Amino acid sequence: MTEEGSRQTVKVRIAGEEHHLRSAADPEYTRECAAFLDEKIREIRDASGLIENHRAVILAALSLVDEYLQANTELEQLRREVSSRSTNLVRRIEEGLAGLE
Repeated sequence: MTEEGSRQTVKVRIAGEEHHLRSAADPEYTRECAAFLDEKIREIRDASGLIENHRAVILAALSLVDEYLQANTELEQLRREVSSRSTNLVRRIEEGLAGLE
């Protein structure tokens, strides 16, 4: 690992291949991301019996994008629910305070 400005080069292994990644992120985080991807590719290969790395990588990427999009949808639903509840709570507090006057 070498430092280049605010970016560092981190050596990782993904799908049996060594890669040198330059990133501004913490090196340990970069390794964690690479390990997560490597595990996802391994799961895809084991479940599907694929031998070709490029196909397993594509399927792993699609699986991760699916998880990401589902998480984003869930996050947006939670944001709307929190916003609605907080608006209702503020309204109830204001009504309660108005009743005290």
